[in-house]
Formats: sequence, structure tokens, C-alpha cells
Amino acid sequence: MQSTQPTTRRLDLPIGGMRCASCAAHIEKALQALPGVQAAQVNFATQRATVQFDPTAVSVAQLAEAIAALGYQVAGEQVTIPIGGMRCASCAAHIERALRGVEGVIAAAVNFGTQTATVTYLPGVVEVAALRRAIAEAGYEPLEVAESEAGLDREQQARAAEIRTLKRKFLTSVALTFPIFLGALGAYVSWVPRWLQSPWLQLLLATPVQFWVGFPFYQGFWRALKHKTADMNTLIAIGTSAAYAYSLAVTLAPGLFARLGLGTHVYYDTAAIIITLIILGRLLEARARGQTSAAIRKLMGLRAKTARVLRDGQEVDLPVEAVQIGDLVRVRPGEKIPVDGVIVEGHSAIDESMLTGESLPVDKGPGDEVFGATLNKTGSFTLRATRVGKETVLAQIIKLVEEAQGSKAPIQRLADYVASIFVPAVLAIAVVTFGVWALFGPPPALTFALLNFVAVLIIACPCALGLATPTAIMVGTGKGAEHGVLFRNAASLERAHKLQAIIFDKTGTLTQGKPALTDVVPHNGFTAEEVLRLAAAAERGSEHPLGEAVVEAAKAQGLALAEAQDFAALPGQGLRARVDAHTVLVGSERLLREAQVPLGKLEEAAQRLAEEGKTPVYVAVDGRAAGLLAIADTLKPYAREAVRALRAMGLEVLMLTGDNRRTAEAIGRQLGLDRVLAEVLPQDKTNQVKRLQAEGKLVGMVGDGINDAPALAQADVGIAIGTGTDIAMEAADITLVSGDVRGVVTAMQLSRRTMRVIKQNLFWAFIYNILGIPIAAGVLYPVAGLLLNPAIAAAAMAMSSVSVVSNSLRLRRFRPQLPQ
Repeated sequence: MQSTQPTTRRLDLPIGGMRCASCAAHIEKALQALPGVQAAQVNFATQRATVQFDPTAVSVAQLAEAIAALGYQVAGEQVTIPIGGMRCASCAAHIERALRGVEGVIAAAVNFGTQTATVTYLPGVVEVAALRRAIAEAGYEPLEVAESEAGLDREQQARAAEIRTLKRKFLTSVALTFPIFLGALGAYVSWVPRWLQSPWLQLLLATPVQFWVGFPFYQGFWRALKHKTADMNTLIAIGTSAAYAYSLAVTLAPGLFARLGLGTHVYYDTAAIIITLIILGRLLEARARGQTSAAIRKLMGLRAKTARVLRDGQEVDLPVEAVQIGDLVRVRPGEKIPVDGVIVEGHSAIDESMLTGESLPVDKGPGDEVFGATLNKTGSFTLRATRVGKETVLAQIIKLVEEAQGSKAPIQRLADYVASIFVPAVLAIAVVTFGVWALFGPPPALTFALLNFVAVLIIACPCALGLATPTAIMVGTGKGAEHGVLFRNAASLERAHKLQAIIFDKTGTLTQGKPALTDVVPHNGFTAEEVLRLAAAAERGSEHPLGEAVVEAAKAQGLALAEAQDFAALPGQGLRARVDAHTVLVGSERLLREAQVPLGKLEEAAQRLAEEGKTPVYVAVDGRAAGLLAIADTLKPYAREAVRALRAMGLEVLMLTGDNRRTAEAIGRQLGLDRVLAEVLPQDKTNQVKRLQAEGKLVGMVGDGINDAPALAQADVGIAIGTGTDIAMEAADITLVSGDVRGVVTAMQLSRRTMRVIKQNLFWAFIYNILGIPIAAGVLYPVAGLLLNPAIAAAAMAMSSVSVVSNSLRLRRFRPQLPQ
């Protein structure tokens, strides 16, 4: 007798998110506890887990899920594969199961709305070809991956061809079905010619509708049958075939049906009208679904096609794909900038609205960064290419939007589960309906049983359930990109609408992140201009940030600054220098006191400025107090308005800063904040987020994505404010491309609006099926004598999907209500 040995497989899993050796031990313990895992070792240094396991007992996906449950992730590669042939949410569920069954697949999400599969996999274990093969073996068509604009065009051409085919079939079906409908009407009105009522003529007209127009339903039915599943095509094929086959039998043997007391009425009109209306629904749905991806096409269309590159001193026009890092590129007025780079020569005003959503052009000169696809408005300049191809900011934005559109929101889980069991459940209900009516229905019982059987099959619609969430997510994330708000995935978009509190990091988020001169207080007969000019001339030799702020302010006012002599930095106090034969002191109160300079009323002014969160800097000239300079990290434009708007939305708004409490409270008063968290060290930011979460609140954290990364990761929703240069901040759930804090308001408004649309879609999709199926089964007949005509059921089913997509498309009209 042979003993069966368990299959053993050894696998290296790259793991992201480990911060220390205890993380590794935590993961190791969890893996070893899984059934089927024989050994597991996690190496913190290499960030990898080596697992020996029985693949028949545990899959790679289950290993990855166990790691993800601990807050870490298996670092695989991701690919998005467009799929042809999906007709309903049940198809998506079937493909998802097939992909998850492929060894080496970490996660798979099939999106019926976008007609794509997003798969995370281990490259050393499985390749993309195997994923495509799994889709094909499941009975669907894996299309070419659209990694470029040309690829997207091919995908668009495929969608356009589908629409043309549906349109041609619909028009043919209408032409053939209308005479059948008139013939059926002859049973109720006298003006219809007898020849139109001939069952043989109706058979002749209905047959091409049934088998040519309806061929995709049979094709899908057969494909599902081969794989022992059922989908929307199953319901339509069985329902229309039942009506057609019954009518054919009556046409061939009317005498037999008459003797059995079943009547000789035919239902070719029912089968033909059902197919016509469903084809119409699919045509409208395909058109509407194409509009949901308009944002990606718009972003793709922003790219420049050619670049004027300097080669050997000559300007050469090249395709933008041929530009290499380090190339010098000439850009003329009115042209799109072809790639990301740094200006080396020339000045211009750049329209960056496509990137940031801000309409005002930005002045740029040598040393400034510019970004591909933005518009050069006035001057000409030369740039040195720093990022090309997939590395440009626009390419990263497109990638983020595509990934977000292909992801699934948590709210979709219920719809996915219902869709996975929907078709078998409907088939069972239809069979029970037929049986009940055939046994207990009034005469002709078989006719009633047939019509209600068909009505139940036809009215059931998993498509609306499958489209409810992804279509809204597609439009919502696309609109976000248009307004400079990038959602990492659908879950981020969903979580944002639940937030109760938002913490802003102060520096670089609510404030400019660098000191600026805010006030000049003259004293002892000096003018404000004199005080600033003398202080700035003395500070020219200083490298202190406060000194730089004074010099910049003087230059901005066009003041001529003399050369300072005998410059001396006084650590912890300030500086001393001679300017225009005057001895000038610039620094702290202590500096002037030690120099025995009377301060007079400047002490009161300094106290007032300090209470406003500003740093007072004293200026003395030739032993006399000349005035005060106030320096502060100034608020960003619209910061106050953004805070007010967020509070009006019912959110608690807090600021987190390392500043002393008096300065922090002063800034908090200016902004109108609910709470200020002051004197917080960088390493304690995460703890502040945790404390707020411990109060039972869902917390959003807004920061610059660099030193705030741990806090952004800890928050329920991390929001990184970028500058258009670092849009792929790993710790953030949402990235604001520009530095405008009103982007937080846009993100909150868009999240709430999108989730409202999703809930409306799901409500109507569920209610439609919950009410429609029992009515189609005939539950109203005993009390009201009402039965649902299968043709009306088909119209309702077709319109349910169209209404869900149309409701999602309303999001295209979204305009953020921003405070001014």
C-alpha cells in the first residue's frame, strides 16, 4: 500500500512595511500557524519570508492575506488586463475565481465597470501570459494591455467596434420585431392584416432575431455551461429559448395543443422583443460606460507628440518617446512642454492647470522645474530633461488614476457576493415559479407557467449590481485627477467620506514652510523703509533663515542695499555690522540690553507680535532702538478659508506643530481651528494620531509626505500635499498635486458626493431585483390579478443598468465648492 506524501513547495515572498525584527517575528508566527505551512522564516534584513508549504492545502494568495491581515504586504508586481466578453457581474466573479486559482497570484480584482482585471502576482512564480491564459480558459478574451496612448486607442477602437455591432444588431432586430409585434396585436385589435398574424411569418421573422441578433447570448451560455457556471447570458438564453421553442411547437403542431386545451397562441413577439430591448440596453450601457473613462482619455490626450531636441547644436524634431534624460529641449511660446525637466535658459509663464487645477500661469526661469504636458504661454526657453516616458509626472498621474479606477471599494463586497450566487438563485426561483403555476395556476396553466418562468429569468439583473460601484468610482477618481486630487484606490475614496477629524501638520501644509517678513515697526524717528534697508544690508552676510527673510523683503520692495562692513555674528543673539558709517545691531532683546540700548515702547510691540505667533527681531542704529521686524512662517493662501469650509462640513480640524504653545495657539486663532497640538516632536506625530483614534474618531492626516510619512500611514486616511514633483507618496491614501490646502476640501466633497451616488445605485439595484423578481413570479396575481409581461420585464432589466450608469455619469458635473 502506497502512502501519499504531501506536496512541498518552497517560496520566497518579498514583504513591505517591516520596521524592526519584532515585525519579522510577528509575521513568522502568523505564517507558521497556517494549515499547510511546514516552515516559515522571515528575514528583517532582506525583507523576505521563506515559506515551505503544501500548495494543495494553502495558496500563495492565502499566505499574502495572512501577511496583509497583520498590516504588512507582499510586494508583488501588478498588471491590469482589459477583458472582452464580460456581460454581467457574475462574469466578473467567475474570472476573479479563475485568476485567484493561479499559483503565484497574490490578489485579483475584476472590475465589470472598467472591463478589466487588476492582478498582483509574484513574477518568479507566474508570468502575465499565464494570467491571460487563465482568463481565456475561463471563456473570456484577454485584450492587449493598454500601456500607452496607442494601446488605449486600440482599446477604444475595440469598444467602438462593439458599439457599431450592437447598433447594427439593434436596428436589424427592430426591423424584424416590429411586424411580429403588430401581428401579436391582431389578437386585440381588428385593423391588423391577417397575413401579419400568421405564425409561419412570425417564425420566419423571429428566427434571425433569436439566433443571429441573440447569438452572443447563446455563445455566453455555452461558455458558462462548459465551465459549469451560469451568468446573465444563461438567463436570457433560457428565457427567450423557452418562449421561442414553445411557439415553434405550437406552429408545427397546433392541433395537438388545441386538443390538450393549451391554446394555439404563439409567443414569438415575447422572445423577439426581449432580445431587442436587451440589445438596446447593452448599446446604451456600452455608450455610457465609455464616457466613464473620459478622464483617462483626456489625460492621455494632454501629452505632446513631438519634442524639439538640441543635437550637435541643431534643433531636431523627434517623437516625444525618443527624448532621453539629459537632452536639451527647446520650447517655444504656445507649445506644450514635452517632458519633465529643469530650465537652463530663458524665462516664461507656464500654465500648469492640467496638473494642479490652478488657472493662473506660474513664472519660471533658470533652475525651475517644469512638467510635461503643461502649456508654455509667453517666452521661449531651453530645458534639460530629467524625467521621460513612464517617469513623468503626467504618466504617474495616469497610472494612479488607472489603478484607482480598477480597484474595488469595500462597499462593493456585498454586491459582489450577491452577484456570485445571483444567477443560480434566479434559475431556482424560475423553476419553482414554473412548477407552482403549472400545478396550481388557472387554465391555461402551462401558458401562465411559461410566461412567468420567462419573466423571472428576464427581469433578474446582476448587471446593475455589478455596475453600481465601479462606474461611480471611475468617474469620481477621474474628476479628482482633473482637480489635482489623486486617490490611491477606491477604498481611500470611500474611507474619506467617513472622516470625523482632520489633523494638519503646520509647516509646509497650512504655512509656506519658510519665514517671511510680516511687520516693520519703526521707532525713535526712523522710517519703516530705513529700518528695513539698514537691517537687510547688515543681514546680507548672514546665512540665518530669518536674515534671508529680511533680505528678500528688502529686495522685493526694491531697496538699494549697501555693503556691510565689520560683520560679526553673535551666536544666540544676532549680529553687528557697519552700514553707511552706522553701527547696526540686529537680533534679540538680550542683544540690545547687553549693548545698553533703551527699548522704550518696543517691548510692548514685541509682546503683541509674539502673541500673534511672530518672532520679533530688534534693530538698533548707533546705540538707539530703531525699530522691530516681525518674522513668521506665513499662512498659505486660502488656508483660513479651507479650515472654515472643513468645519462647515462637520469635521473637527486640528493642527499639529513642534512650535511652542503660545506661537501655536496664535496661529490656531488666526485659522479658527478646533484644537492645537503644540510642542510635538517629529517622532511623536504618530502617537497624536493614535490618541485621536482612541477617542473613537476616524482621523485624516494632512502633511507633506516626507517627515509626516509614519503619521500619514497611521491615519485612517493619509493626505499628502505635493508640489507636482512627488505625486506617488507611498504613505498617502490621497495626494494633492498642488500645494493648495483647498484640495482637502475638494477631496472631502468629491468623496461624499461619490459615495452618495454609489449608495443610490446600490439601493435601486437591490430594490429593483427584490421587488421585480417576486412580481415577475406572479405574487400580485392572487390579490390584484396582475402579471408582468416578459417584454416589460426585458425593458425594465435593460433600463436598470442604463439608469445606474447614467446616475454615475452625473458625477461628471461635479465642481468643488471652494471658499474664496
